[in-house]
Amino acid sequence: MSDIQIISQNRTTILFDADIVSNPDVLLFDPEHWRAQQSLTGESTGRGTTYFFHYQQHEMVLRHYRRGGVIGKILQDQYLYTGLTQTRAWQEFYLLAKMQQSQLPTPVPVAAKIERRGVGYRADLITLRIPASQDVFQLLCQQELSAQQWGKMGQTIRQLHDQQIFHHDLNIHNLMLDQQGKIWIIDFDKCQRKNGHVWKQQNLERLLRSLCKEKQRQPCFYWQEDDWEYLCEGYNGYK
Repeated sequence: MSDIQIISQNRTTILFDADIVSNPDVLLFDPEHWRAQQSLTGESTGRGTTYFFHYQQHEMVLRHYRRGGVIGKILQDQYLYTGLTQTRAWQEFYLLAKMQQSQLPTPVPVAAKIERRGVGYRADLITLRIPASQDVFQLLCQQELSAQQWGKMGQTIRQLHDQQIFHHDLNIHNLMLDQQGKIWIIDFDKCQRKNGHVWKQQNLERLLRSLCKEKQRQPCFYWQEDDWEYLCEGYNGYK
């Protein structure tokens, strides 16, 4: 079990796994610090920029929380502060930690920073990078996946659903495949444990919509309806 600790100073709170990092400060969450140290190993641009960096013997992923949609154009990375345990970084960090206890194929949380500003806050999250992996979307732009791989995708989603884990944004960009053929699920912002079962089918339908959208948008995208059947077979057949 991880050793989660909390330090607070000057309206900034950092929670961290002391088994991975010890006595972290705000520089841990500064990509320019890692660039200056020549430890920045890559960047990925989406709603914001995700940074990859090397720290001690670990490869890590740094993500700054940013809003999407129309409100994101105004507030960008500001959120209303209603208590530390209600912040998005706190909730995602602890959800990831609980999923690790259940041995689910999800990222390992390393540290989170919540910085209060007036009535709001800004936040960052660091996780361990999934080794030798690529997001499934990028793979599908290059090649077909086998029926077995689609089946494993369905099995992995079922593992989360059996633990009542609701993924707020289950889309093809948030599924990873490593070199050992293992499927991982990432990006658990706004995700939670959820009772009931109706939402599980809605979760799957969200993933299907993302596949259909990318099929229309990309000049080359190796996905077809039969692949979805393989995924569903893996989901329904998992025990």
